[in-house]
Amino acid sequence: MKNLRPLFVFFIILLTLTLTLVYGMPYIRGKKGPVNPEDRKIGIDKVEENYGNAIDSAAAVFNINPKFLKALCMLECGGRKVFDQRFEPHVYRKLKSVKFNVLSNYEHVTPDMLRDANDEALRNLASSWGPFQLMGYKCLLLGIKVRDIRGPQSVYYGVKWIDMTYGDYLKKGLYEDAFHIHNTGMPLPANSVPKTYDPDYINHGLSYMKKF
Repeated sequence: MKNLRPLFVFFIILLTLTLTLVYGMPYIRGKKGPVNPEDRKIGIDKVEENYGNAIDSAAAVFNINPKFLKALCMLECGGRKVFDQRFEPHVYRKLKSVKFNVLSNYEHVTPDMLRDANDEALRNLASSWGPFQLMGYKCLLLGIKVRDIRGPQSVYYGVKWIDMTYGDYLKKGLYEDAFHIHNTGMPLPANSVPKTYDPDYINHGLSYMKKF
């Protein structure tokens, strides 16, 4: 029996490598890992079921391709209504530095904006919310509260932020840049090598657009 153990371990390693090569490492909810193609189909159905009407409505208001928004929703939350929130410690540290005037600003956030923010509020601002996983501090640019980007109007305010931030790219059909901006805050580099957490984030997004 002991002689079979190394063979069993080798088989498990070989199976894991095979599954990785077959299914790749798609980006779902900010995590990497093998994803069954059937799960992707379920996710696409969930996007339509849970967010389809709201996305279509907001897309019409801001003149944005709803297929991009639905693909983005698929990438960021898999179409789920309930999912884990992502707290970003490095963003929390930046916001805290702004609050105490160690930094003069972080993106558009200034000390005045954080004057009344307690630690819980800073943590909420440093977490991502809603179907597009917007960072909480983005609500300050919109002049709204964090609850607005995680509540019933999360799709509308998410699309409004997208339009304000990189809507020009979307209206020109520059979807690779748009996906890259959403994930990293900047357009795709000139060398076309993405800086996204998942190097296939853009490719998955473009693929999902074709399914909606």
